Amino acid sequence: MAAGLHRAPVREKRTLMARRDAIDLPAGFADEAALEEFMTCPSAALVHDLEAVGGDILILGVGGKMGPTLARLAKRAAPDRRVIGVARFSNPGVREKLKACDVETVACDLLDREAAAALPRCPNVIFMAGRKFGTTGAHSLTWAMNVAMPAIVAETFRDSRIVAFSTGNVYPFARVAEGGSRESDPPGPMGEYAMSCLGRERMFEHFSVKFGTPGRIVRLNYAIDMRYGVLHDIGSKVLAGEPVDLTTGNVNVIWQGDANSHVLRCLVRCTAPTTPLNVSGPETASVRSLALAFGERFGRTPRFEGVEAEQCWLVNSGEATRLFGNPSVPLLTMVDWVADWLLVGGSGYGKPTEFASRDGAF
Repeated sequence: MAAGLHRAPVREKRTLMARRDAIDLPAGFADEAALEEFMTCPSAALVHDLEAVGGDILILGVGGKMGPTLARLAKRAAPDRRVIGVARFSNPGVREKLKACDVETVACDLLDREAAAALPRCPNVIFMAGRKFGTTGAHSLTWAMNVAMPAIVAETFRDSRIVAFSTGNVYPFARVAEGGSRESDPPGPMGEYAMSCLGRERMFEHFSVKFGTPGRIVRLNYAIDMRYGVLHDIGSKVLAGEPVDLTTGNVNVIWQGDANSHVLRCLVRCTAPTTPLNVSGPETASVRSLALAFGERFGRTPRFEGVEAEQCWLVNSGEATRLFGNPSVPLLTMVDWVADWLLVGGSGYGKPTEFASRDGAF
């Protein structure tokens, strides 16, 4: 393991074996089609877990960065079942792409209670909808989407299993040396975005208690794709010769394919009432070390600014490791892939993560 990339401590001392099938990891990806083909290839463990829960899968908020690949992964893992993606579909290309993968689509504004009530009832619900960027200056809309919408969904789908996306931002800063926040740690959101995300969690918790709805709340910290994410942000700066801010000196990351698989596998691990689960990679990764790793691959020396803080948003994913094993894609493989993607001018979403933000304003 490279210097500066530390594994967070796990709760149990048992040997944790990865359950994903042994696969040959590619050296890189020729294009988006090859990337998504690999990312949506299901493991035997995922197929087994979806067989254990049975039933169709409804994905609410499928139109975001992770939604289309999660939906395709679900369909490939359970081809005989309906996978239904719901979003406003402001970008029509997303809907057509999903249909091409045999994922059914329904256009719906989930803030409309009557429209939500008309959606198909499925025993398995993945909730991905929400708002982050643009919160500053539009706080009321963020609270509506992150709190009112989950309340509508939780009440409407009270008879389903609900796995809901959340974020590690609901925690306060953690000391880097202590390995990140655990699920048992009290939340301490900073800023209105993080507070609204805790509100989202509380709505799912409230209706889970009221109706006995089984669920899981996935505190994700940060998913990585070639086209966006913390590694894309750092690598892009190194390649462009721009300074990398070290103030938020450490991060957690996980391959998006592994994150999607973990989320779907949570369906068989729901609790009543619902409970949180940190989902990320096992390492606490140094931003400086990541930038230097990109510099080696690009043949240039990174520029830095700022000094590493002793505290930042970090999660301990030991419980997810216990449940699912280690992610199938190691950290430095992700660095290799992102570096190759950037060097050949691969496409990007143009949506920086703003992982270095420390005031909770997005």
